[in-house]
Amino acid sequence: MSNEAKIEDYEREPVPQYLRKSWLSMALVWIAIGIDLSAMFLGAQLGAGMSIGDSLTAVIVGSVILGLIGAVCAYVGAKTGLSTAMLSRFLFGNRGALIVSVILGISSLGWFGVQVGFFASNFQTALSELLDWHWSLGVLSVIGGLLMMSTAIWGYRAIEKLSVWSVPLLVVFIIIALVMALRGEGGSTVWSPFEGEALPMGTAISLVIGIFVLGTALSPDIARWAKTPRHAITAAFIGFFVGNSFMTIIAIFLSRSMNSSDLTGIFLTLGLGIPAIIVLTLAQWTTNTSNLYSAGLGFSVVFKRISKPVITIIAGLLATALAYFGIYDRFLTFLTYITMLVAPLGGIYTAEYLLVDRKRFSFEGLDSNRNWVIRSIAVWILASFFGLMTTAGPDGLGLFQVTQVPALDSFLIAFILQALIGKWAVKKG
Repeated sequence: MSNEAKIEDYEREPVPQYLRKSWLSMALVWIAIGIDLSAMFLGAQLGAGMSIGDSLTAVIVGSVILGLIGAVCAYVGAKTGLSTAMLSRFLFGNRGALIVSVILGISSLGWFGVQVGFFASNFQTALSELLDWHWSLGVLSVIGGLLMMSTAIWGYRAIEKLSVWSVPLLVVFIIIALVMALRGEGGSTVWSPFEGEALPMGTAISLVIGIFVLGTALSPDIARWAKTPRHAITAAFIGFFVGNSFMTIIAIFLSRSMNSSDLTGIFLTLGLGIPAIIVLTLAQWTTNTSNLYSAGLGFSVVFKRISKPVITIIAGLLATALAYFGIYDRFLTFLTYITMLVAPLGGIYTAEYLLVDRKRFSFEGLDSNRNWVIRSIAVWILASFFGLMTTAGPDGLGLFQVTQVPALDSFLIAFILQALIGKWAVKKG
């Protein structure tokens, strides 16, 4: 068997039915993707900026919304067997899809760089406190980036294997840390009243959605491997809800019980040095493998003559460079703008497939597709700008509010506009 056959990932065609996976293995993949340091960072911020009741409400509401959006998007992926980047060819045309695929690829690379930055920063603390090793952030970023790149080269099946054994191990270590933190005075500290200016609920929910919204829009990348649409829907809802909420809720309790937002420091204070290193490594490894995997799928639509493993290696090196130069320091700003651009895409392809013209989604006729589909491009631009208008400053215009969740606003307006304009265009044509 050739190396190319061994790592065939069907990036430019539907996944064969005989290779499709069950809902449980796919749910574990999404849960593994959701358990990462950015979720822990967000949980610590929510725990420090809101009451315990409000912070838990924000996480649950945001995660339910994510689960529902992810399930709908996954349905389309399972029905077509195609990645998000390939679906964009039906929506935006063969040339229009190149723009979308590049943006999706850059978005995933940016996330990869952010996650590597989280890893390097926290791993630096762990090594310093535990082993008295003082390694630079740049060196740790390079090491982390190369490690996380290794699995993505081999595609979905490697991600699945990594997730199946890493998720149980992560859950065990994290629960042990939580139980230890809640003993004694830590348990009462969690429920102490919040003092100061609280983070607005709408903003908090938006951040919860934003932390994983890229995953919902990109869910066809994973869902195309589902045995049936029902398997995809079940896996996506469970995966996005549990994957997004678990680590964030744990971080809320840990940060409030220990009165600290430094979660690596919390692990070390509890005497869990080795588990801390394992959690840091596995949490980012599973998540970043998915980020780079999606980036490779996106760029595979653009660079058709280059194999996906080669594209993944090049993309991984570029993303590692982003981490080296500190994209981590612009985390919240990056998250805001990515949410504006990516969230509408899910609304566009779900509306087109469910309400407008699903017959267009035929792989056999893809090469004869139009080069540009202006109505979808217009909807994408309008919905992205709508998200900018409903996002509060300094990164948004903050002109008005709809659901108080800008990511949801842009998804919904994209869905509505795509359905209305699409039905009108089909009827007229």
